[in-house]
Formats: sequence, C-alpha cells, structure tokens
Amino acid sequence: MEFKVVISDPKTGKAYQTIVSGANANKLIGKQIGDVINGTLVELPPDYELQITGGSDRDGFPMRPDIPGSGRKKILLSGGVGFNPTEKGMRRRKHVRGRVISRDIVQINMKVVTHGKIPLEEYFKKEEGEGGGE
Repeated sequence: MEFKVVISDPKTGKAYQTIVSGANANKLIGKQIGDVINGTLVELPPDYELQITGGSDRDGFPMRPDIPGSGRKKILLSGGVGFNPTEKGMRRRKHVRGRVISRDIVQINMKVVTHGKIPLEEYFKKEEGEGGGE
C-alpha cells in the first residue's frame, strides 16, 4: 500500500511530491478531506502539521469534500472539483469519489498548516541529494 502525497506550501507557492508507504500509509486510510495530520505520517519533521485538501483514485476520479464515504458516485455538477463549466448554467453528470481516503486512492493532496523549523525546500533537497542519481 502506497500513496503519492503532494504537499503544497502556501508561504512559497511551491509543491513537493513524496511517496508514503507501509504503516504510515495505513494510518492515512479513513482520514477525510479537511483533517489535520502530523508531519510524521508523511515522513516530515513532527513540528509540521498538514491539512488534507483532496486527492484522486487509480482511475483519475477526484475526491470531493461534499460527498460522504469513500465510494465512487455519479452526481450532477454545476462546477467545483471534477467539472469546470464552459458556459453559465451548464451542468453535467460526472463520476467523483467521496471525501474519505480508502485503498483505491492513489494521490493525496495536502497543504501546510503549521510550518516547522526546517523549510520544506531544504528538507526535500536533502532527499534528492541522497539518491545520487543523474
């Protein structure tokens, strides 16, 4: 079980991607959009707090905060997550996911609520440097 986690930093306007697997991934199952979690769940220092803002499942269907549960539903949308109307008053029936994280979710989006001592930019540069790749 693993999730791609995209962490956005409102201070800098940058986003960082990391992969969470194992026990930490299992702890994320059952959390909902809007929940605030500790940074240790996504392998960040414990002084960071992150808020879950959304995500998508393995087929690309987005999570919506106004749909209860974790299942996929087909609802009539007039805008918001999952549908951007091109004309005023346009509505469309679309598939979306509920607000609860389940095993079917692949990507989870989060934003930083409480910043830690080490800036995210420095923290993720350290991780890239350890790879020793290209």
